[in-house]
Amino acid sequence: MVGSLGLTPESLKASGRSSENVSLLILQGKIKRDPEGYETELQLIYKQFLTSVDLFKQQGALSFSSVVGIGSDPSVAKELGDRAMFLAHVTPFYPKQLAAFPAQLTDLLRTSCLAMPSGLRNHVAQALILLMNRKSLVIEDLLALFLDIQTLGDKNLRTLAFSHIVQTIRKMSPTDPKHKSLQKIVISMLELEDEAKAKRALATLCALHKKKIWLGDRNERVAIAICEACFHTSPRIMISALRFLLDYENIDDDDDSDAESDDDEDTKKISQVVINRQAVYKANNKGTSSSKKKKQAKLQRAVKSIKRKQRSSSENTTSAFSPLNHLNDAQKFAEKLFSRLQTIKGTGERAETRLMMIKVIARTIGLHKLHLLSFYSFLQNYAMPHVKDITQILAAAVQSCHDGVPSNAVEPLFKQIVNQFVHDRSRPEAIAVGLNVVREMCLRIHDLMTEELLQDLALYKKSHEKAISAAARSLIALFREINPSLLVKKDRGRPGATVVKPKQYGEANVFSDVPNVELLQESDHESGSDDDQDDDDDTELPSGDDVEQELIPDDCGSEDEAEEDDSDIDTSIGGDEDEEMNDSDEAEIDSENEMESEDDDGEASDSSGEDSGNEEKSKGTKRKIMDFDANLLSADTSLRALKRFAEAKNDKPSFDESDGILSNEDFRKIKELQAKKEAKIALARKGFKVPDSDQLSKKRVDPAKLEAHIRHKLTKEQRLELVKAGREDRGKYQARAAIKQKKTGGSSNKQKEHRKNMPLAAIRSKAGKSKRTKKMKNSLSGSQFRGRKAWK
Repeated sequence: MVGSLGLTPESLKASGRSSENVSLLILQGKIKRDPEGYETELQLIYKQFLTSVDLFKQQGALSFSSVVGIGSDPSVAKELGDRAMFLAHVTPFYPKQLAAFPAQLTDLLRTSCLAMPSGLRNHVAQALILLMNRKSLVIEDLLALFLDIQTLGDKNLRTLAFSHIVQTIRKMSPTDPKHKSLQKIVISMLELEDEAKAKRALATLCALHKKKIWLGDRNERVAIAICEACFHTSPRIMISALRFLLDYENIDDDDDSDAESDDDEDTKKISQVVINRQAVYKANNKGTSSSKKKKQAKLQRAVKSIKRKQRSSSENTTSAFSPLNHLNDAQKFAEKLFSRLQTIKGTGERAETRLMMIKVIARTIGLHKLHLLSFYSFLQNYAMPHVKDITQILAAAVQSCHDGVPSNAVEPLFKQIVNQFVHDRSRPEAIAVGLNVVREMCLRIHDLMTEELLQDLALYKKSHEKAISAAARSLIALFREINPSLLVKKDRGRPGATVVKPKQYGEANVFSDVPNVELLQESDHESGSDDDQDDDDDTELPSGDDVEQELIPDDCGSEDEAEEDDSDIDTSIGGDEDEEMNDSDEAEIDSENEMESEDDDGEASDSSGEDSGNEEKSKGTKRKIMDFDANLLSADTSLRALKRFAEAKNDKPSFDESDGILSNEDFRKIKELQAKKEAKIALARKGFKVPDSDQLSKKRVDPAKLEAHIRHKLTKEQRLELVKAGREDRGKYQARAAIKQKKTGGSSNKQKEHRKNMPLAAIRSKAGKSKRTKKMKNSLSGSQFRGRKAWK
């Protein structure tokens, strides 16, 4: 519209509508309402922007520093930044006129960012972010640039660029194919030898992995790149990568805290279901007060163990997302890092760096169950009580042990720990730590312990130090579960307990089916048996009463008929065997039957005393014959019943014969049944359950737990904090005299008693008593006094 009227920049300037006299913010609002009406003003401002950019580049080519020229002029820099922001805002309304503007602005920041002042750099970066948000630029064009400008030393610009990269990638869809190209850009920058650029690339990868954006099997190249950063030529990059791998499991994000709260709620719900109501009722309502306390404490321990197990077995644990889990060749990674550890040992590298490398190697060995036998002999150089951070080194040694390592490779390290830490002349703290380390190593490798050594270590249970006695008792409790034959008889626990067979080297439990699926089958059988009892009585096994009813018919009324029936049964069953028996054998059997019948009659006469001896003898023989025949017939009928029962079971489709596919409901039911079973075991068990090797490999060894019950020496600041904490509820100290002086309301009764006049008799007795004591004192002192000495 402006061009059709023939308006030019000169005519606009003559009419007073030039860009110098119009505010850019006001003009920006007018352009958004009427883009066509202000096209000439836009062209004028765009030309001014290009002129400023050319001037800036010329001064940069002439090597002008930022102290002189346009860089040092705040007004010129402000005008250039304002025009850049203005053009970035109005670019969507003029796509043809400002088509080259995004590329020109990107080129300006890439080539002249060092010569720009801090405020101008921030304005240009914000303009580029605005263009990318308005779809005028794509993130692939700006990712490398934004990673480069983070190395300039400008903190505000670094924060702006870093947060924009993370938030932009976070808003992208997880299935967006752009992720691969972005990862390639960042990883290629991480592989550069430039320390500053590689550090910013590593920080970007760690942030995106920590926020679970570039996480999972699709983005495993990110985890591998973080792990490979441990071999970077720059020591700072290596230390940053090692620190991220070690501290990953201690990351606390908002999303993680929400997930943990949800998990806690779920475990509370599950624990209310699995804990038996009868146990809760007995703990609160039955027994004496002391027995109730014991039951309640046992119930609380069971609840805590169930919650801990459910929390550790949940799928949302941060250890499952560790970059070490996504290594393609974990053995090669561990060997390469161990060789670098050995090379930097004599180069004067800091001890903290070597400790981090040891912990990462141990974590990798335990997590993937690797074989790096020279690592254990390397740790022998540090297994001494006076070494700095010895507890963390011992935790790494425990972490590197698993059931796949032969005991011969770990035995020298194990013996050195025992000899250096556990002896009578060692400090109590060292003995406690040594016993705890021995317990954790034997928990992972059972063959390390010998009978003599275990019996010697078990004697520390009588120590007066709580840390030592607790560690020794925990060691005894462990071997009660894994190999009680190594313990002394009095330390093995209950005599009726089952004898546990220790596992051999390489022995493993292989699942041939879905784990714990038998619980689902048992529950189905129980529910099916309840239905069968109501519907089909033929498929049940016969009981003793049914057998007797089958053997004894209802129409037999007299004893003689019963005897005849028994004789017939005897002859029918006996057959040829009775014919082959000798007369002497028959006589012996008859005599034995008579003796047994007499014994039975004697017992019957003692109990009742009403029947005669002949009747008892006849009844005893009858009972003996009927019992023998009943046993034979019950065996026959039970075989027939078992066949009918098997046929009925074959008619029903079993789990194996069906499709064998479990639904989500079945898995949920298996989880509930497993929780109920563990609750019953936890309530009935005394001691602890030995975890699986997979659970031990995933679990991270905490060095603080190796120092359990150890009282460390407090510093002066810690002692002062304890003193101040004890004085919080106490009032300010005041002397008694000061309190009496501040007292109002008259004197007390005690003070009044001192002022009260004594009776006359009491005054006279007191005076006489004082006279007598004075006289006695004078008489005694007179006999002893011999005059003053001359030299005094």
